[in-house]
Amino acid sequence: MDVSTLLVRLDESVTGLFSQWNLWTSLIVTVFAGVLAHYVFTHQDPDTHPFLLARQAEGSLVRQSGESPVFRSRSAPHSMPLNSGLNVKEPGANKWSRGRDGDVRDIWRQAIAGVQQEDGGAATKGAAARGRILTVRGADKAIEHSLDDITRQINLIGTHIADQGGHRVAIYLPNSIELIATLFACAFYNLTAVILPFDQPDDAVISMLRRSAADTVVTAPGSFPFDLVVKSYPALRQLIWVVDEGSKHMDWNEVPQGAGGSVNVSTWQDIVSDSPADAGKDLPPLEGQKPPSDVTIFWKPKKGQQEEVVRFTSANLIAGIAGQLAAIPTSQRIGPADLFVPADSLANTHTLLLTLAALFSNASVAFNSVASQADDLAVAIRGVSPTIVAATPAALLKTHQEESARVNASPISRVLHHLRVRKLTGSGVMPPPATWMGNKLRLILTAERAGAGTPPLSAAVLTDLRVFTGARIVYALTAAKVAGAATQTGFYDYRVPAGEPEGGCFFGPPTTSTEILFKDMGEWKSGDDGSRGEIVVRGPCVAGEEAGLGVAGQLRDDGTVAYV
Repeated sequence: MDVSTLLVRLDESVTGLFSQWNLWTSLIVTVFAGVLAHYVFTHQDPDTHPFLLARQAEGSLVRQSGESPVFRSRSAPHSMPLNSGLNVKEPGANKWSRGRDGDVRDIWRQAIAGVQQEDGGAATKGAAARGRILTVRGADKAIEHSLDDITRQINLIGTHIADQGGHRVAIYLPNSIELIATLFACAFYNLTAVILPFDQPDDAVISMLRRSAADTVVTAPGSFPFDLVVKSYPALRQLIWVVDEGSKHMDWNEVPQGAGGSVNVSTWQDIVSDSPADAGKDLPPLEGQKPPSDVTIFWKPKKGQQEEVVRFTSANLIAGIAGQLAAIPTSQRIGPADLFVPADSLANTHTLLLTLAALFSNASVAFNSVASQADDLAVAIRGVSPTIVAATPAALLKTHQEESARVNASPISRVLHHLRVRKLTGSGVMPPPATWMGNKLRLILTAERAGAGTPPLSAAVLTDLRVFTGARIVYALTAAKVAGAATQTGFYDYRVPAGEPEGGCFFGPPTTSTEILFKDMGEWKSGDDGSRGEIVVRGPCVAGEEAGLGVAGQLRDDGTVAYV
């Protein structure tokens, strides 16, 4: 067949095609082209590869009798030591050299030093970016504190307590800058910090003081039973009142009658204002200092049970912070552009370590005194626009109920919500960021408290919350003797496993600072059909290096931990 014949036949075919073209043909072609264009221009790859979610933990090659293999995160292989430090480098050190693990003091040093911002791959010249520290008062009032002023308060309060012979400092305050400043003052001046849960009954406060052997208390008027404590706890030697602006004119140095002058009473504001203006501006030098003293935490178990006293070393806390920071992908890491709000009590170890992690990352932090007293996320973040929030499961469940009622009120809202959920769970892609209650949240951190009766968050509820808020959610399993989290869900893990029982939940793999195993517990035993039993956690962030959680768990097929 020659070329002319081929062209004639091609011309006849095209002519025949268009001679039969009609309205229906145009409609079919238009729909097909629209579907193809929509797929090409809207298709997105999953936020992470599905294979990375299918096997999130690796077991050891051998196991002991009555135990499961030891499981670690794939980011912390068995051939390497667990993550134990913050890789703190000295000024002028090579960026590729290995730094120190660091301690609690290095967190504040990094907060005031700031971080150089990068622009197009090169660090910008000029002052380093530093986060802000805010106190939220009322619905729309946020007060910013100078980091240099906070440094001065840390030095003056630490010096005052040490000069008065204090050794063990009980901190009985709501979420506030004074709580964090006292914690750092204890670290810099070799004092033992004891963080008490706030707003407790009088007999519980006295009991915690006795069990911790505290000789100094930093607290707020109206919440601390001073008269009763002086009579019932004669070991108290110092009391520092944190007085608000409206009460400064009152005399807070008066000692109750009968105390015999044994208690040295002063106010935070007087200690700071009565010192010379140049005093306390510089932190103590790092060289020659002893490691910081321990930090004592009271773990709140189920209602009606006595709090468990746990002593964490500075190394435990630093390892827990390192595990939390390593769990955030590099592209999503916390930085100066973030505003972090601890919407849970800082007496909760998980919330405290997340706050310290935010300070170390030079993020801004906003403290709200009501955050530790109400399981209401909207109240806790009122007055600020956070990007990262640490919230309680109860607060998230309340938010889920409120937002579900709003969505279910409209058929269109239900359809849109269903489409966003399908994109999230089916395609593994977060929907476009939402502006929830005027806040541009990108990350919510929450935790199950093992054995404490915390309301569980199912995978379906977490999915709804991600869609409602437009934020990724990391769900952790925490315990009394674990600084930070024992295990937690992956940053990009949006799955709702098929066949999941109603209300079922899972807590992800171990962090890079922990490893877990399951010890036989009653009917729950490890074998060829799987690993189950009492959850046991080991690692540098665990007080005493190992702790049984007292609850039965199992390792799922995808390498994540769940209750049995």
